[in-house]
Amino acid sequence: MNGKIADMKVATRTTQPQLSQKKRLKTLPKMLTWVVLCTGLLIVILLAVSFGSVAIPLSTIVQILLNGAGIGHFGRQWDPALEVIIWQVRMPGVIGAALVGAALAVAGTIFQGVLRNPLADPYLLGTSSGAALGAAIAFLLPFDTFYGTFFPLTPLLAFVGALVTVLFVYAIARTGGRTPVVTLLLAGVVINAVMVAFQTLLLTISPNARFSINALFNWLAGGLTVSGWPPLLVVGGIILVGIILALSMASLLDTFALGEESASLLGLRVERYKFIMVIIASLITAAAVSISGLIGFVGLVIPHVMRLIFGPVHRSLVVTSALGGAIFLVLADLLARVVAAPTVLPVGVFTALVGAPFFLYLLRRSRREYQW
Repeated sequence: MNGKIADMKVATRTTQPQLSQKKRLKTLPKMLTWVVLCTGLLIVILLAVSFGSVAIPLSTIVQILLNGAGIGHFGRQWDPALEVIIWQVRMPGVIGAALVGAALAVAGTIFQGVLRNPLADPYLLGTSSGAALGAAIAFLLPFDTFYGTFFPLTPLLAFVGALVTVLFVYAIARTGGRTPVVTLLLAGVVINAVMVAFQTLLLTISPNARFSINALFNWLAGGLTVSGWPPLLVVGGIILVGIILALSMASLLDTFALGEESASLLGLRVERYKFIMVIIASLITAAAVSISGLIGFVGLVIPHVMRLIFGPVHRSLVVTSALGGAIFLVLADLLARVVAAPTVLPVGVFTALVGAPFFLYLLRRSRREYQW
């Protein structure tokens, strides 16, 4: 045994220069990719802040942001009202869109990796129906807020409903200390149907059903409801911690790609890490849904686009999916605000218009064989 270990060390030292050279060749494109995506995200954030009922030049936005961050010392040559518009009205919504897009894309990446299903998305295990039921309950209650104005009731109940539903689905699918993927998916489909039935029943028997249905429709269509920084700080903290945890477990997703049996033979505690990654993905999805409603296709489309462009290694895929999802949803939110201005359209409309054709393309391709 010692001889084998010594041989492996010698082989490692022998091939180390070649591996280092290959690593150096791959590092520059990877870093360049991340720089391009980060720059693109910054540009679309500035554009999203610029457009609105009051157009604000990009140069003015940059100066106001640098002044607010204490980096620049520009003389105030602009209307003070513009600072209020940028910091209190537009920036929370834009940052919220970026966080939601990143969360949904990373959650989709995790679910596709763990379940080894190219059509998996963040709402697969009942997150959407649980969040919708929680939101429906919130719309039917006779009061509007919880914890004062810090966190509205609708996002809170949507978050709780989404997370509880996923835990319930996982508990039902677990048999004999294992959670088969097929059982998990089937349980998610069944619980989805049950939650939708409960939601319909509540709205039907409610004395305020007409108002509730209209309000719930706007929420289900997907629309960012960020009205200030405090809720965004709570949700953003959950999402960022979840993305960091997903990045730390990226190598495990690569192992899951080999199949659960192969991963188990390699010494991986499959059931433990499957549960942990499902909870991480569900947690950031629930946090995203709590401030955005149900925005579809982001978690399905973005991971596949990034996988096709940058490859299937999950350490890079998690980062590029987060940045790509943020860019995609900020642009979709911008279009939702300016296409029919002053009316603000649900952002889910634009994500569906882009995502639906791609989804159908995946369905057609998966009939033959889908390599990913």
